[in-house]
Amino acid sequence: MSARENAAKVGHRTLITLFSLFAAFPFAWMLITTFKKTNDLLDPNSFPFGYPKGPTLENLRVLFEETLFVRWIGNTVFVGVIVVIITLLLAVPAGYALARLSGTFGEQLGIGIFLTYLVPPTILFIPLAKVVSTLHLQDNLWALVLTYPSFTIPFCTWLMMGFFKAIPKDIEEAAMVDGMSRLGAFTHVILPMSVAGLLTVVIFTFTLVMQEFVYGLTFINSG
Repeated sequence: MSARENAAKVGHRTLITLFSLFAAFPFAWMLITTFKKTNDLLDPNSFPFGYPKGPTLENLRVLFEETLFVRWIGNTVFVGVIVVIITLLLAVPAGYALARLSGTFGEQLGIGIFLTYLVPPTILFIPLAKVVSTLHLQDNLWALVLTYPSFTIPFCTWLMMGFFKAIPKDIEEAAMVDGMSRLGAFTHVILPMSVAGLLTVVIFTFTLVMQEFVYGLTFINSG
């Protein structure tokens, strides 16, 4: 290995290390802050990034005993799991159908679906709020289950279309020649080869549900 290759390798590792430290810093800071006393947080002479001299569990006690944190997390997980299931059931077959359409129509339709994802959520707020009101779902978790898929399905459909297009049709046709139906080839051949795409859909959808705030704050009032 030449000196130039060694230098490039060291440079890559250095960049990865720096990026990892940069990404981990907020979590480390939050962890340290968890065990600090309120006085330490408000003291201008206290080093904000240092480990507390007198660590305390008071902040955790307040979080779990004086707030509805556990209930909030439970609600979020419940909504997230349901929305993930709905997104997978709708986006995966839609992406597969678009990927197998012949000609440019499938590509254009996929792009059109993706463009709907680019519509700002604030524009959809009033019509979605009206739908929620009509269905009498105010202050109900199912209001979020109804609205969140409108954000996740377009992007995930376009995403899965790309994954399915990367799988050669010959593999599917060979499975059908061996006696499988199209549905059997899809479930037993195509889906196992698209695990990376399915995991991406799950992570994207659940992350969106976890970080979304405006709709959750508006449609759910009681926590």
